[in-house]
Amino acid sequence: QVQLVESGGGLVQAGGSLRLSCAASGRTFSSYRMGWFRQAPGKEREFVAAINWSGGNTYYADSAKGRFTISRDGAKNTVYLQMNSLKPEDTAVYSCAADERRYGLPRAEAEYGYWGQGTQVTVSS
Repeated sequence: QVQLVESGGGLVQAGGSLRLSCAASGRTFSSYRMGWFRQAPGKEREFVAAINWSGGNTYYADSAKGRFTISRDGAKNTVYLQMNSLKPEDTAVYSCAADERRYGLPRAEAEYGYWGQGTQVTVSS
């Protein structure tokens, strides 16, 4: 069982940066693959980024490439999403997700068995 708690969201101006954190409980966290998703008002939740169990492989949605970086710190049981050059269209609730399988970088929500409650990111123009 894994519990996920996101933090780091807030209000930022366009062009600014935020770093989201996802703290995980559970002794097997280091073997889980992780993902970040977001849901804007009136829209479906969408994939943002994924990272495998070791942190050696990552995958990004086109909207995140070149601006966002996903990483993980096994010692801290935490996954991060560094977001730079933020745009108003990045405004959404960002949630992290975990899956017990080590390999692969899934983009589908159904591939993840554990979810955090989300953190709000608002980018003003």
